[in-house]
Amino acid sequence: MSDFWKRVDEEIEYKGINRAFLAKKCNFSVTNIGQGIKLGSTPSAETAVKIAAVLGVSVEYLVTGEEKSKEKIEIEQNQLRLYRKHSEIIKKCEELSSEKEKLLVDFLDKFAK
Repeated sequence: MSDFWKRVDEEIEYKGINRAFLAKKCNFSVTNIGQGIKLGSTPSAETAVKIAAVLGVSVEYLVTGEEKSKEKIEIEQNQLRLYRKHSEIIKKCEELSSEKEKLLVDFLDKFAK
């Protein structure tokens, strides 16, 4: 299987869809995907653009693996924002002994309820 189709399958799995859904949205047969995989070929530019649009990624990512999907970028940006917001708390937690860390987790569990 070519790297293009491996990335397509990864995005399909990430999105929780299947090849049949992708093919239908791209207006071609699921057997076209199977043939592309079997031959190890990259689809035409037009087909690659359709696939990328349905998956919410760039053609560049599907061809080279160099770019992440928009959803993954948003998730990572949100994680970074949360880290920056709570970095002082995280630093202090990292300095705790395992016993104090457990006490803190227990406290937070009770506090949140």
